[in-house]
Amino acid sequence: MPKMTERERLAKIEADQHSLAREAETVRRGLRAYYGKLVTELPVERLSEREFRDVLGQAIRVGGGAAIAALKELAAPAVQGETPAGSPRKRATAAPAGGEDASKTVHP
Repeated sequence: MPKMTERERLAKIEADQHSLAREAETVRRGLRAYYGKLVTELPVERLSEREFRDVLGQAIRVGGGAAIAALKELAAPAVQGETPAGSPRKRATAAPAGGEDASKTVHP
């Protein structure tokens, strides 16, 4: 078999790149269609289109694991009836006891 010239080798590599790019796009479209079918089973009507796009966009940007961890962290205090750390809500004040100033804030 004769040795390929640099020009022939480059042409073959470029053809292979185009072929792989087409294959990657076909697989990408198939995967996106599969995920689209999964969404049809979710109650997405609770979100506006903008919220839906923003939630998915941010989840994709930071990565699935990080997005799930952040969402679980947000949901945990609501389930437990607590406010999240750093919440802007004011803390409860204690009733005056033993001559203490009633305006002092009690920190748990």
